[in-house]
Amino acid sequence: MELFLPEFEGPVAQRGIGIIAPFDLALERELWRWVPLEVSLHLARTPYEPVPVSLAMAELVSDAVHLTSATRDVLHVEPEVVAYLCTSGSFIKGLAYEKSLRRTICRAGARDAVTTSGALAEAIAKLGLTRLSVITPYDEELTGKLHEFLGETGCEVVRSDHLGLGGGIWKVSYRTIAERIMFADDPDAEAIFVSCTNLPTYDIVEPLERALGKPVLTANQLTMWACLGRMKLPMMGPGKWLQDVF
Repeated sequence: MELFLPEFEGPVAQRGIGIIAPFDLALERELWRWVPLEVSLHLARTPYEPVPVSLAMAELVSDAVHLTSATRDVLHVEPEVVAYLCTSGSFIKGLAYEKSLRRTICRAGARDAVTTSGALAEAIAKLGLTRLSVITPYDEELTGKLHEFLGETGCEVVRSDHLGLGGGIWKVSYRTIAERIMFADDPDAEAIFVSCTNLPTYDIVEPLERALGKPVLTANQLTMWACLGRMKLPMMGPGKWLQDVF
């Protein structure tokens, strides 16, 4: 018996993105919302570390040994690009360190590599941004490291707000995040960056961009944008300023 029914055709050929996530990531579902149907996400996590969200944790989860091991964990499914999905781990020691993280991932066998903070730097350059407002869930010390990273990109932080959380970042409500973004906005800021891949933001980007009239750039959005750009695929989801940019 031969089957010619169209429902037996397929599946759609999958294209993969490897994701190296910190051990505490809780937003896998949000990541999937940023990619088209033909793209699969293949996740590996860094080892658990019994420390709160802090500078120390950012250093631990960006360790080259951990990135090498996690990259190798996803290579068998042939991802086109591997992303280090962590903002703080990729900005804590500046642009040179961010580039070294990508080199580590490629040395481990990845065809191409992205980091969240590297994607932020790319978006800043593509959009021609020089002045940003910033909101983070971190403490003051870690937020200060983000300011230093942005300074290296040529971007001035005109206003900043931080939540001072040591954990449970994925539990913060949309209302709280939206209120803090509105508070962090400044007339001189050309865009607002919302840091941390564990902070939920997907559904508030579009209404806040309408309300504020400027880009609202978020960690997961930028990471997926940079990956899809390398794959020659269009950006998915909200965020109109990045829709046709790469």
